Amino acid sequence: MSAATRMRPSLWSTAVGKKYAMAISGLVLMGYVLLHMVGNLKIYFGASALNEYAEWLREIGEPALPREWLLWGLRIVLLVAVVVHIYAAYALTRMNQRARPVKYASKRDYVAADFASRTMRWTGIIVVLFVIWHLLDLTWGTTNPDFVSGDVYHNVIASFERIPVAIAYVIANLALGVHLYHGAWSLFQSMGWYGTWRRTFSIAFAAVVVAGNVSFPLAVMFGVVN
Repeated sequence: MSAATRMRPSLWSTAVGKKYAMAISGLVLMGYVLLHMVGNLKIYFGASALNEYAEWLREIGEPALPREWLLWGLRIVLLVAVVVHIYAAYALTRMNQRARPVKYASKRDYVAADFASRTMRWTGIIVVLFVIWHLLDLTWGTTNPDFVSGDVYHNVIASFERIPVAIAYVIANLALGVHLYHGAWSLFQSMGWYGTWRRTFSIAFAAVVVAGNVSFPLAVMFGVVN
């Protein structure tokens, strides 16, 4: 190996590499968020439809694979994507801070960035905290007041009948929408996919996901689903 090759930085060590990592992991997470929302729409078809869908997720891959193996494989992929996404975001933030140790004296540059880009860090933190609560509430049942293992429909009703919890879900999903909008727009730029369609897609994608997710707690709160 030549000296020049040894001195050449790896792609991951560069800002470009970290942006690629954020973009690819972001694509994985965007796909999951959309599919998760679409699957949960079965709540509007009744308890049996939602519970059968949840059971199908556990059985997917059988008989070629043992029960839940494929589901756990998908969970591991999602966990890796989350870790890569968060670490790349942190690393890029640190690189930007070192490159510009002094903040802009003028507010012009701050105003030029839209609300979504200026709040990416905070919406990201809100989303992470929301995911932790969501797992405790509807997956493990730790914070659910009347959790019944395997009865997803019942657990959703039991959770969203608590008005503060339902409101928290709505707020968290609004933060998710802001994060998705700017994240989708940014990842296309990072991957070199340019076009006027980027903004339209980003808005539409975030709006669809948020509308679906927000509808669940609201449907329980107003008695549409009971």
